[in-house]
Amino acid sequence: MYDQVLDRKILLIDDEIELLKLMETVLIKEGFRRIFKAKNGMDGIKLCKTEKPDMVVLDIMMPDIDGFDVCKKIREFSFVPVIFLSAKCEDVDKILALGLGADDYVTKPFSPKEVAFRIKAHLRRSIYIKKELTIKKDQIFFGNVAIDFQGGDVLKDDKNIVLTPKEYHLLSYMAQNSNQILSKQMICDEVWGSSYEGYDNTIMVHIRKLREKLEEDPSDPKYIITVKGLGYKLIIP
Repeated sequence: MYDQVLDRKILLIDDEIELLKLMETVLIKEGFRRIFKAKNGMDGIKLCKTEKPDMVVLDIMMPDIDGFDVCKKIREFSFVPVIFLSAKCEDVDKILALGLGADDYVTKPFSPKEVAFRIKAHLRRSIYIKKELTIKKDQIFFGNVAIDFQGGDVLKDDKNIVLTPKEYHLLSYMAQNSNQILSKQMICDEVWGSSYEGYDNTIMVHIRKLREKLEEDPSDPKYIITVKGLGYKLIIP
């Protein structure tokens, strides 16, 4: 697993050039080989989209867009672990960062080596969880519905439910990312392989069809829910 951790992509976003250089130097000494740097928030968002890093280390106070907004933007298309580095040490800032989907919060001044070890710890946990999900998610159950990924079957009350290929792909994607908000852009990228533009009605129709086939009351869904302004989520208790 050690080599797997060090082969992961790290994205550093900070407007302090010297800090970027310092963090890069420490990470290289720790064995990381794939490090990307952004000097402002907007460039960081672009790099996150193009490079698809496995970890983002993010400053809060930046001139163009602050780290909180950067984290919001990233969460529209990615669940990559995010560590905040900030001189803001108030509890309210930490709570806000974690509430936006950050995984960790380190206050300045800090030990770059400590941050490197935190990065390793989060990456090890992420790799372990993915392996566990691969093992356990051959079948997923919610309510009276069962999804058998190996057989490609969806059952409700032990009766086979016929889904179109796109409906099955959409349901599978939501199930493999259960209890997480999936933006319409993320759904389009994964299920249709296209930009979200023009697909709003298409996604809504497919979500409605899945509810009609799987929910007890499609007009008041318990599992395939809409998160207003953000996207959709499949709730699996």
